[in-house]
Amino acid sequence: MLIHPKARFRPYKNASGGWGSAFSVMTILGRERAIARSTGALLKLNKHAGVGCVSCAWAKPGNPHAMEFCENGAKATAWELTTLQAGPEFFAAHTVSELRNWPDFDLEQKGRLTEPLRYDAVTDKYLPTTWPTAYEQIGGQLRGMDPDSVVFYASGRASLETSFTWQMLARAYGTNNLPDSSNMCHESTSVGLQASIGVPVGTVTLDDFEQTDCLIFFGQNVGSNSPRMLHPLQEARKRGVPIITFNPLRERGSERFVNPQSPVEMITPKATAISTQYHQVAIGGDSAALLGITKALLELDDTELAEGRPSVLDHDFIAQHTEGLDDYLACVRRHQWPTLEQRSGLSRGALEAVAKVYARSERVILVYGMGLTQHRHGVQNVQMVVNLALLRGNIGKPGAGLCPVRGHSNVQGQRTVGISEDPSKVPAGRFAELFGVKVPEKKGLATVDACKGMLDGSVRGFISLGGNFIRAVPDTSRMEPAWQNLHLNVQIATKLNRSHLLPGAHSWLLPCLGRIEIDRQNGVAQAHSTEDSTGCIHGWWGHAEPAGEHLRSETAIITGIAQATLAPNPQLDWQAWSQDYSLIRSAIAASLPDAFHDMNRRMWDKGGFHRPIAACQRQWNTPSKKAQFFTPLTLAEDDDVLVGGLRRDVLQLMTIRSNDQFNTTIYGYEDRFRGVSGTRSVVFMNRSDIFRLGFEPGQWLQLTTAIEPEVVRSVGPLQILAYDIPQGCCAAYYPECNALVPLWHHAEKSKVPASKSVPVTLKRVERGEGQVACEMPSAGLVA
Repeated sequence: MLIHPKARFRPYKNASGGWGSAFSVMTILGRERAIARSTGALLKLNKHAGVGCVSCAWAKPGNPHAMEFCENGAKATAWELTTLQAGPEFFAAHTVSELRNWPDFDLEQKGRLTEPLRYDAVTDKYLPTTWPTAYEQIGGQLRGMDPDSVVFYASGRASLETSFTWQMLARAYGTNNLPDSSNMCHESTSVGLQASIGVPVGTVTLDDFEQTDCLIFFGQNVGSNSPRMLHPLQEARKRGVPIITFNPLRERGSERFVNPQSPVEMITPKATAISTQYHQVAIGGDSAALLGITKALLELDDTELAEGRPSVLDHDFIAQHTEGLDDYLACVRRHQWPTLEQRSGLSRGALEAVAKVYARSERVILVYGMGLTQHRHGVQNVQMVVNLALLRGNIGKPGAGLCPVRGHSNVQGQRTVGISEDPSKVPAGRFAELFGVKVPEKKGLATVDACKGMLDGSVRGFISLGGNFIRAVPDTSRMEPAWQNLHLNVQIATKLNRSHLLPGAHSWLLPCLGRIEIDRQNGVAQAHSTEDSTGCIHGWWGHAEPAGEHLRSETAIITGIAQATLAPNPQLDWQAWSQDYSLIRSAIAASLPDAFHDMNRRMWDKGGFHRPIAACQRQWNTPSKKAQFFTPLTLAEDDDVLVGGLRRDVLQLMTIRSNDQFNTTIYGYEDRFRGVSGTRSVVFMNRSDIFRLGFEPGQWLQLTTAIEPEVVRSVGPLQILAYDIPQGCCAAYYPECNALVPLWHHAEKSKVPASKSVPVTLKRVERGEGQVACEMPSAGLVA
């Protein structure tokens, strides 16, 4: 077992990037014993016809830097290309019950899975099996089950080719149960943007960042979640472009940046100030802040018109391209400043300062992340951002638009090629004509629905294409026992994680190639493709030799299961698809010709090819064929939080990720930017709240969800850290605090878990007391 260093809490005074980033990369390369194996891949990362980064989905430039990767990308590369291995001898030495007591970090730190395994309940161990046997047995189980009782989950890292094959397997089997990681993060974007502007994705490309006059960020921690984005932000600041940030926490990446690729910046104290305004909006206060900016714009507009100057609003654009403005402006004028200040946690002056900059900027990009989408009214938050853009015509012109920042490297792309529970979002007619596959008419299960199905017993089988589902979902203490009642549990994975240690009646662990590894089929290396956050599709090649001879590609595993499960289909040759991925790309192009015509050639264009996004041309695929102003129904983004609003002992919790993790993967115990080292067992609190509630910094607390008291949801003990966060708010790490999020506590319309605003109460405990989420072991020694 890895012995973690003693916990340290020390404010980090340096900028993001710089030597801190360089040292962090070298540390993980050494720890994974992957310096030689990773170096070549890193030099090809995110470059034309090179290696596609398996970390975030940020845009890939046509003219890349010499080292077109960030700290997170390097960590993800080392994590995948590690020389450490968890082979059959490891599983022979450890029972599953024992491994359940290991921290998540220790599980993945054991290295790559090397051979297919089947769980044996008698010995409580995973035992080696063969690929033909695994396929045959899994297929036998699937043939005996109701298709609508089986879930096909995808994590967001699979290539377009693999994703298309995955959804085709599910539909040929007879179900639309295709939840994915989008259901847990940006489904609010897909729903909100579709309703407002007729497309479910953003409207900007990297070129727009070179032409913009202003950038406004909401709920996006660029320094930890998409660090390569700091390069265009730095270039924008050097041009004098204002950058305005809204975030409850002051995040270092949004404050200062040192470019690790600049020798001058690395050897001097020089750093670029990123944000020109930084507004620490209260948790759940985003809609109020956006409405306040609009109110200030209206007041500016009134003044300009009264004095005979041009209008602040773009009335020509509004008249030609939008509807619903009058109702929205009436709502804005009804709300008074004291209410907006109280709801947003920001002063009138602060919101007026934003409005003045916005009013004088002709081309504005509005960037947002999960800080907006993971709320009860996350869809409303997204639509409020759209409202702000529409007021000044900031969609469909160079240097302007909407930029939702996606997480996993192909999470947007897999939705594009058909991974969706909604049959209306796929070309059902073409699937039937081209492949003889009838898409079921019944809507399938998204993530929250799948979880409900496990709780009530209607979901009996779960097949996972990557990911760590049981860690990612909310309501952990209820979900883990339900997960173990599954009849069938099949996990396609590169490393061991918590989801593998709660086996059902029949469970398999199928080790796959990483996307950075060379995928040879019949001796021929196969290319693959992904879609980035800006809707650009890129082609990639694997670089490194596979970690083991028994690994199979994700596509080969899917087609193997398909052949063992489904009746032969003369229109769909699974074996041919598994041996030549260009055939899959041809199938994608035939199914979705508007976006993917001539895909096999165009994916090798420098900078990739951009899928058509109608709103970029000011074409609105809404029922009225116009962009929609949305009138908010409430400024209380979390209605259930408001129920306890008069209770001064209730704080609003937001879950956060550290600098040393990506989604559920924990790379280490260094949250460098927040000054936390050696532990994740902390809760960040405003100093006034600490003393007001009778606590002291350094004390240990148990956090309990303050709603639905008949169900106890509790996490701890967590150590108090005094931190720069608005009063009434607190923060703690994801996924450890998922146990505090009720399954029903999700965004209206999109069902995204509302983990950015959870009402909690706090109770002092002694170290060692209390219940840790899911019995997750403590993250190392503590002070």
